[in-house]
Amino acid sequence: MDLVGLSLPLLLVFWQWTTTTGAAGSVGQSKWADYFPDCGGTAQSPVDVATVQTQYDPCLGPLTPLGYSQHGNKPFSLYNNGHTVVVPLPGWMGLGGLPWQFTAVQMHLHWGNGAPEAGGSEHTINGQSSAAELHVVHYNSELYPNMSVAMTQQDGLAVLGVLIETGEEANQAFWNILNYLGRVRHAGQSVSIPAFDVQSLLPSDLGRYYRYNGSLTTPPCFQSVLWTLFTETVKISHTQLMKLETVLYASKEDADRVVMQDNCRTPQPLNDRTILSSFPLESVKVYTAGEITAIVIGALCGCVGLAVIIRFIVKTIRSTSSWDVLPSVRPAPVPRTKEPGKELKQDVALNTTSEPGKKEDPVPSSV
Repeated sequence: MDLVGLSLPLLLVFWQWTTTTGAAGSVGQSKWADYFPDCGGTAQSPVDVATVQTQYDPCLGPLTPLGYSQHGNKPFSLYNNGHTVVVPLPGWMGLGGLPWQFTAVQMHLHWGNGAPEAGGSEHTINGQSSAAELHVVHYNSELYPNMSVAMTQQDGLAVLGVLIETGEEANQAFWNILNYLGRVRHAGQSVSIPAFDVQSLLPSDLGRYYRYNGSLTTPPCFQSVLWTLFTETVKISHTQLMKLETVLYASKEDADRVVMQDNCRTPQPLNDRTILSSFPLESVKVYTAGEITAIVIGALCGCVGLAVIIRFIVKTIRSTSSWDVLPSVRPAPVPRTKEPGKELKQDVALNTTSEPGKKEDPVPSSV
């Protein structure tokens, strides 16, 4: 998150930092704390949001952008500060739905380097990054007189984080910024642009978000930010993302050209902080790798067991049918037990022959 409205000493230090290190991306981040102690604090941003570890807070209601759509006739300005492009916002814009009244200051973008599968967002969800990220910065105008004072206080700033993904269709709202990047290619350049509806850059659902206490994501990394990260993403086209990743330079016009890329800070340790959600966790159930593995193994075992049962039933049906089709293999009937006397008479009758013209001897009745 970059800054507009810094006090002059801080602005000069920050400008020297970004112009000597190029785009303040992955290079040099490990050294930030050597020059800006707050960058090594325990409540730094961005963070990775592990959704299963977030805590539902029913008191978190929808946020209300104030004056975002009332841009008037006065043009906006677009500024290349050597780290990103910044659009300062008029003082009548603000944010409702927070503990205090917050006044809008500026908005800016973070992105990657155009490599396949390389993310450019600062915040991540369950370890997954998005293509880019939009930040809309506000200061606590109810408690503090200006941005310079508020940014040093624990409750001084409120920032909206919008994750950006790529799609097939162009996002017309983002052309209000991207169409003018070629006119601020080098660090220090600025241009006037037509005013537009800032709310058109935000997701349609402003009631589902994550909330935590964190910091600026660039030096001096003051831990003064109340973060709101929306769960609904917005989409821009691949062409729009490529324009964002390739047109701008982190160097001044008279210096060697340094393409402005990877101007996103890596996620920082959450430490003992709790990330709140404005919605019940059940509605965004995300399975871990272990749970997915267990489900797959269980499903495979179930399929194998079902196959064994089906095979057993088929074999049983085939075995039963064979007895009906092949009567020759039926078991022989059990012979009856012959009664004494009858067996002898049968044997005699079978052994008696009858010749023609010969009288048979009478059979003794006593036999």
